[in-house]
Amino acid sequence: MDLLDVNNLAVRIADKPILTDVSLSVSAGEIVGLLGPNGAGKSTTIAAMLGLLPRQQGTVAVLGQDPARAPFTIYRNIGVLPEQNGLYDWMSGEDYLAFFAALHGLSPESAMIAARLGAVGLSPRRGQRIGTYSRGMRQRLGLARALIGAPRLLVLDEPTNGLDPRGRHEVHALLRDLAAQGTGILMCTHLLDDVERLCRRVVVIADGRTRAEGTIPDLVARSEGASRYRLRLAAPPPSLAAVRGVGRIRQEGETWMIELEPGAAAETVWPELFGRGWKIVEIRDEGRGLESFYLSLTGLPERKAA
Repeated sequence: MDLLDVNNLAVRIADKPILTDVSLSVSAGEIVGLLGPNGAGKSTTIAAMLGLLPRQQGTVAVLGQDPARAPFTIYRNIGVLPEQNGLYDWMSGEDYLAFFAALHGLSPESAMIAARLGAVGLSPRRGQRIGTYSRGMRQRLGLARALIGAPRLLVLDEPTNGLDPRGRHEVHALLRDLAAQGTGILMCTHLLDDVERLCRRVVVIADGRTRAEGTIPDLVARSEGASRYRLRLAAPPPSLAAVRGVGRIRQEGETWMIELEPGAAAETVWPELFGRGWKIVEIRDEGRGLESFYLSLTGLPERKAA
């Protein structure tokens, strides 16, 4: 049985259709990425599947139950990290988690609170007021709150927002461990790198409906996205003028990412770049990527080489 099963969901707000046909699912032990441009309906989908907004069409089952009929049973067994955390600055992290443990009907035992703080890397901050927390620390505390009660299902909205690279790595490791223990995770994010590192499947929403669902390799393989190549150069390129067959050029650290237009042949591109003075010392085939697939699916423009 899926921990979360949403089928043909439609939601109107003030007579305006926000969602018209959204379907997604999350099973035990998997991390599913929920993707879509701003205004696509991701936050509305989360609110509706939690029973916070009425739906005009479709079905929602969370842990096998309709959130509109059994909200409290469901809420005791899930964890949610919204984009806006709603933290209380005058509390300490321990007091905040103890407060939410009580709301879940749990005994706010100090060992459990300490374990949750330790899981998100806040153990050295015990006793510190939330009002003095950095943005990344506040995000960590919000995640600790979502873990109260050892939830079977986690719904996370931008879980690594505000974290530095080490913090992101730690959260990635935590989410992988939770999934390995059987927790289902729905992760809404704009960071495609997080998705590629963590998610088994992705669901792409655009214009209020599900546009694609499946594993990343399958979706990318079926797409007509651009082929990608990573180039290492002996010197900076003398020019970024448009090259026939090249759809996009961008620098990534000490390398350059080249995306070819659909149907373009790489063997015709490299000689032209050499002829223009590109001192290429290495070419690595990166295949078709999630970013290219996502941009083509959601209709976002790609910036051409200039």
